[in-house]
Amino acid sequence: MSAVGLLFVGAVLFVNGLLFLGKVDAKSAGVFNLFVGGLQTAIPFWLISHATTPDEILGAAGIFLFGFTYLYVGIGNLKGYDASGLGWYSLWVAVVAAGFGVVNVVRFDDTPSGLLWFQWSVLWTVFWLVLALGVTRLTAAAGWLTLIQAFTTCTVPGFVILLGEWDQVTTGQIAASIFLSGVVFVAVALRKPLPAPAAAPTPAEVRIPVSA
Repeated sequence: MSAVGLLFVGAVLFVNGLLFLGKVDAKSAGVFNLFVGGLQTAIPFWLISHATTPDEILGAAGIFLFGFTYLYVGIGNLKGYDASGLGWYSLWVAVVAAGFGVVNVVRFDDTPSGLLWFQWSVLWTVFWLVLALGVTRLTAAAGWLTLIQAFTTCTVPGFVILLGEWDQVTTGQIAASIFLSGVVFVAVALRKPLPAPAAAPTPAEVRIPVSA
């Protein structure tokens, strides 16, 4: 994946994580999703048009998975569409992303990149659970997982690739970030929801004590 595109995917995942947590307006997030979705659609078109080997085309093709995701989110949020279609698309993305993970490990001998793809596969699976199957108790956990992966799978790797240091990244470092995100996800998913605050009494319900 393009390092510049990866950097901005980190930004849009950060915004979308906050959206899951109810901290960002849906239409406001939708606009930014369109920006990044457009970028992540244009980049692979350019890469494929200039590719000279099948492996270069293979490496660029996976970017479309995410570009179309963000375009889908952007249009859906701005128009107020139901998110179930996005949820089922996310399941397809999760399956294909797992395949790209295997390709990176087996064909390209790049285990750190493969682990990034496997993490995206898990994240999009969570999107499927929440958006398509309606497992709303995972909404907060999905938000936190998205926030963490915004940095551990996109922003930081994007900077490292731009610096030309990706070859120095170890499998252990990626595994540590996976452990961190997994712990947070499970902790939030298993957390009991706080009881709803008692409703304030309406004026008609307020009684002024009267002495005998």
